[in-house]
Amino acid sequence: MGGAPGNILVPIAFLAFPLLVVALFKKLDPRKAIAIAFVFGWMFLPVANYDIFLLHNTKTAIICLSILGGAYQFDKKRLSTFQFNAADIPMLLWCTAPFFSSIANDLGAYDGLASVLSQTERWGMPYYIARIYFSDEESIKILAYIIFIGTLVYVPFCWYELIMSPQLHRLTYGFHQSDFIQTLRQGGGFRPMVYMEHGLMTAMWMVLGVFFGIWMFLTGMLPKNIMHIPSIYLLILLIVTNIMMRSMGAISLLIIALLVVYLSNTTKTTFLVLILLFVPHLYMFTRTTGIWDGRNLSNAISEKYSSDRSGSLQFRFDNETILVEKALQGSFFGWGGYGRSRVYDETGKDISVTDGLWVITFGANGIYGLIAMVVAIQWPTVLFLLRVKPELWKTTRWGSSSVMAIFLGIFMIDNLLNSMINPVYMLCSGSLIGALLNSSKIVSVNSDTDLLEVETKRKIVGTRFIPAPSMKPSRFI
Repeated sequence: MGGAPGNILVPIAFLAFPLLVVALFKKLDPRKAIAIAFVFGWMFLPVANYDIFLLHNTKTAIICLSILGGAYQFDKKRLSTFQFNAADIPMLLWCTAPFFSSIANDLGAYDGLASVLSQTERWGMPYYIARIYFSDEESIKILAYIIFIGTLVYVPFCWYELIMSPQLHRLTYGFHQSDFIQTLRQGGGFRPMVYMEHGLMTAMWMVLGVFFGIWMFLTGMLPKNIMHIPSIYLLILLIVTNIMMRSMGAISLLIIALLVVYLSNTTKTTFLVLILLFVPHLYMFTRTTGIWDGRNLSNAISEKYSSDRSGSLQFRFDNETILVEKALQGSFFGWGGYGRSRVYDETGKDISVTDGLWVITFGANGIYGLIAMVVAIQWPTVLFLLRVKPELWKTTRWGSSSVMAIFLGIFMIDNLLNSMINPVYMLCSGSLIGALLNSSKIVSVNSDTDLLEVETKRKIVGTRFIPAPSMKPSRFI
């Protein structure tokens, strides 16, 4: 095992985390234990890579494997309840896409298998865990609350780095997780990274917390007090923190998400969500065909906002253009790994900069992989639109799920310019699929009714952080 920078706390954190997960399983309901382990593990474990057999992205791997190990030890029966469904096919295709890229480029089956394991670690394992443990009303509420609380916990860390600069990861684990220069903001100040890979990833994480918090407040699901503090004050603090982080892309996506979910619920139509889902397809089509080069957008930003941001955006567009040209020269399954999809000059120097997940995927995994990725991300939202009417998005049964569905939509938009893979988002994906499948089973048994009242029989004890779920009957299609 090796390959990670940093001090002795890096391996200690990785080795101690499974013990923490075991302690959580012993003390809490399995669903609470898993949600806490996943959220807080992702928030505080080091951004480091150890090579353990075929696994590479060990921060995610240690979280998932520790949770699966704890579940096997303390809740083995529930693990056996998973049943593969046709709705899981998009995620399966996306997780296995790298194998075809390796074979198509003569990189060998071993390389293909290693790539599939890495892909499954980041996307498939969290999805699988959520399919089992977060597929009903109560468990989805638990996950939503813990994500919200997790972002609140991050608030003081974000403020520390806003004032003192992003140093927490270095002070704790001995190294910066990404280029420090990228944390500097125009006009002074810093963009916090805390213990995540990049400031952009931290910003989107905080956006998810605000999104959950605001919608739970509007739907009446947010508890009045958390640790004896009025929740509304904590929500306001979280919103202010998001604004102070000055990540305009993330804030813009948050505003869009709030408008889409609110207006869709008010107007009882899914039209705005469909537009949200269509935007990435339109963007990728215009960029791969060369119809749009992005200059009109960057010029508009330069005139109305900032020349620096305009230049940064156009730099991304220019690099994206040469990467698209290289991807189009590859096979249907792309170029595979080892930087083969990047662009090099005549001396062999790498002259390309990759930002967007979509163009990275297009180059490495080709048209096949790009389609698989987009469908895997958007599929739960599409099923949600088909299954749940917008007027139900404000109910306790579907309120948290509606946030997850819309967030996956803006996550795909964020992937057009960034590549910030947060496995917690795949918990949302698997949770949506599981909830919709469970709903379908109930409706198939009671097909003579349109709206069903289901009263849960399992009583879940609340904690001082997580209130007990409502025992009132829920209405859903």
